[in-house]
Formats: sequence, structure tokens, C-alpha cells
Amino acid sequence: MAKQHSKRFRKASENHDRNKPFSVADAVAQVKERASAKFDETVDLAIKLKIDAKQADQLVRGSLSLPHGIGKSMRVVAFADGEMAEAAKAAGAIEAGGQELVDRIAGGWMDFDVAVAHPSMMRFLSKLGKVLGPKGLMPSPKSGTVTDKVAEAVAEFAAGKIEFRNDKEGNVHMVVGKVSFDADKLVDNINAAIAHIKAIRPQAVKGEYMSGVFLASTMGPGFRIVNQAEPAAAQ
Repeated sequence: MAKQHSKRFRKASENHDRNKPFSVADAVAQVKERASAKFDETVDLAIKLKIDAKQADQLVRGSLSLPHGIGKSMRVVAFADGEMAEAAKAAGAIEAGGQELVDRIAGGWMDFDVAVAHPSMMRFLSKLGKVLGPKGLMPSPKSGTVTDKVAEAVAEFAAGKIEFRNDKEGNVHMVVGKVSFDADKLVDNINAAIAHIKAIRPQAVKGEYMSGVFLASTMGPGFRIVNQAEPAAAQ
């Protein structure tokens, strides 16, 4: 059955050519112009990569602090003990602890957006793999969420540092701000996100790497950004 879009979405999509490429600035202008929800919509960037998501050496995963943040504070928990746990709380963690925090999460508590862990705590986290893994919340050195500097990481993620990882289709999704952001700030964030994904291209990926970039608000249509792999003359 075809997906039934809301009246608001259909209105926002009028005269919209999904295949027309826009510059980053023009895509931002379109997203802001067509946003019609009564709340401050999130602006999302989707990057389609030509990677084989089944190959470990082609996965794209990490974390990134955008120049102007994302307009949202993140709820961070920290797996640490003693003074380190206290420092994590002082840095903004809503909860911090070791086995007791693991047990609480295993019992069903999931009211957080990011989990940070000290390497010494990873032995406690094995039982949470099936709980946190599918939600993309399992701490990992690649995303900067397993670190000796727990308090520093907590502060960064609480302030809006984002985690990303490719999905099974090879797409990377990132929040890059809010519709209420100044257009120039959204452009800066988007360019920073695209540049970062380019910079961490896996060595195992040959040929074309980034095959499509799209921008959309929570309730609006998506806009294709001109192929970032091509020179400006190809626009």
C-alpha cells in the first residue's frame, strides 16, 4: 500500500521536483520556506554512500560537533565509577554509574540519547548489547563514546555533539539544526557535516563514494543537494 502523506506534507510538496539539484544555500532556503508545522522542525541531512554495509572495513561511523550545534541538548548517561562518575554528573550526565546503571537499563529504563563509557566499564556492558545495539546507543571507541576522558565527552555530547553511523542501506542521517536557525548557520553546519563524511571515507571503498545528499525538515519534503563529488561546473 502506498504511503499516505498528510495534507500539510502535500501542501509543502507542491511544485517540488524531487530530482532537481540545489546548492546548499538554496536547499536551506527551500526547507525553511516550506516548513509549516507549529513546532520548530528539525533539519535532517541524509547522505547516500556507495559502501557495502556488510563489510566491516567499509562502515562509516563517528561523532561530530557542528559549528552552531543542533539546537537541542542531549540526555547523556555515563558508565563510570567513583570520582569519575561524580565528574560526569558535574559535566552534565543525567545518570552515572557502573553495574547499578547497567541493571537499571537492562530493566527497561531508556530515557537518554547518548551513552558514554570508560574503557574499564565495558566488561559490564556486554549484557546490554542486544538492548543498546539496535538503538545505536552502544558505546564505541569509533564514535568517541568509549574514552578515558568521560567528563569531557559527556560535556560535548550534552551540548549537542552528534553520533552517526551508516544504516544497512549505506545511508548516513544527521541532525544539522532547526528550521529557526539563521540560514547561514544551517549552511555552515551542512557543509561541515558533508566535509566530515568525505574526510572519513573508508580506504576500502573504490570509485564513487557519495552518491546523493538530501535535506529535509521533520514534516517537509526532501531536497537534493548538487552532487558533492562533482566540480561546480557540473551543477
